[in-house]
Amino acid sequence: MTTAVLEHEVQHTSIPCRTHDPELWFAETPMGVEDAKALCLECPIRRECLAGALERGEPWGVWGGELFLKGAVIPRKRPRGRPRKDAVA
Repeated sequence: MTTAVLEHEVQHTSIPCRTHDPELWFAETPMGVEDAKALCLECPIRRECLAGALERGEPWGVWGGELFLKGAVIPRKRPRGRPRKDAVA
């Protein structure tokens, strides 16, 4: 096995979206989204992934450790359901 092939294999196995369930990066729950974002923190291609997603205007999902919705980075995913009508004391 050549050095280039070995480096490719090491990189491939250290990329979380390649070693975990791909659906996690498009999770429906806020907890799932936060899990995906946490896995991205140590990814060796995080910056490139985020830059590519910004360039492409990804419509949704976690890319480079950030959550995208309609091509923009948003801080967090809201849970399903309607917001409360009254303020919480």
